[in-house]
Amino acid sequence: MNRYLYVSFLLLIPVFIKAQLAEVQANYNSVGDVDFIAYNNTPAPIFLNIDFADLENTTFNEPLPYIKMLEPGFNTLFTLFREPDADVPRFNYQIKIFKSNPWTMATLEFPYLIPMAPGEEVSVAEVKSLAGFAGAGEPESWNATGFAVRPGQHVFAARTGTVVEIAGQKRSGDPQSWYHGWNNSITVLQPEGTLICYLNVTDSNKKLKVGEKVFAGQQIGTVTPAANQLIVVIFQHSLNSPDLRFIIPQFVSEKQTGVLLSTQKYKVIHPDEIRGLEMSNREKRKILR
Repeated sequence: MNRYLYVSFLLLIPVFIKAQLAEVQANYNSVGDVDFIAYNNTPAPIFLNIDFADLENTTFNEPLPYIKMLEPGFNTLFTLFREPDADVPRFNYQIKIFKSNPWTMATLEFPYLIPMAPGEEVSVAEVKSLAGFAGAGEPESWNATGFAVRPGQHVFAARTGTVVEIAGQKRSGDPQSWYHGWNNSITVLQPEGTLICYLNVTDSNKKLKVGEKVFAGQQIGTVTPAANQLIVVIFQHSLNSPDLRFIIPQFVSEKQTGVLLSTQKYKVIHPDEIRGLEMSNREKRKILR
């Protein structure tokens, strides 16, 4: 038989119930086991957490906590196997959906590219506020890196990843479904499951698409008109807390790799050995030729 099991939903934000960003289905197969599948109804990867309770006639043998990255569309998850000579498995479960991996350990020493054109000398500007990023309030503890810029300057990806949101001058849809509250921004999911947001950037040529892979050192847009600061924020969600975690990046410059200091100037370099860190050999041959 093939039917939905009873499920208790505990989602990251209430809008997910209405928007149905992801659906989980449990199907009994012909031998009485239960196959779990999921549908990601968004154009970008998201992360699913499942927590079981009241298991009968079966055991859950996946690593805990169970967190699965869902690609857009159909995803297979796991199977609950019926215990020998037992009745069919019975259970209920809760799910949470996140837009970043809430369990990953960020690679704090990873070398990020300064997201400006190679050869330029850039000044680091102090970011005084994260107003609007997390809605009406501001996170109690946060970190961001600012660069003094001019309108129209080219902006480059600091690290390889998948584009998950492109916000223009105005937003549409339910605000609770956004990755953050900033307009004129591009947000990228990084390979380890963290997110990086570039503020005051526009894709004026409409070349980027949500779900598209961008590579470190690839141009992603230009500084918006009237903007004098490019802000870069790297963050991730927490599994059991509404608070965001912010990552202090180590940037590559002509002098060294490390945390950039406010009011200091740095020469931008995009070494191929750094750009290629998260590329396949085929991508290196194509992108770094």
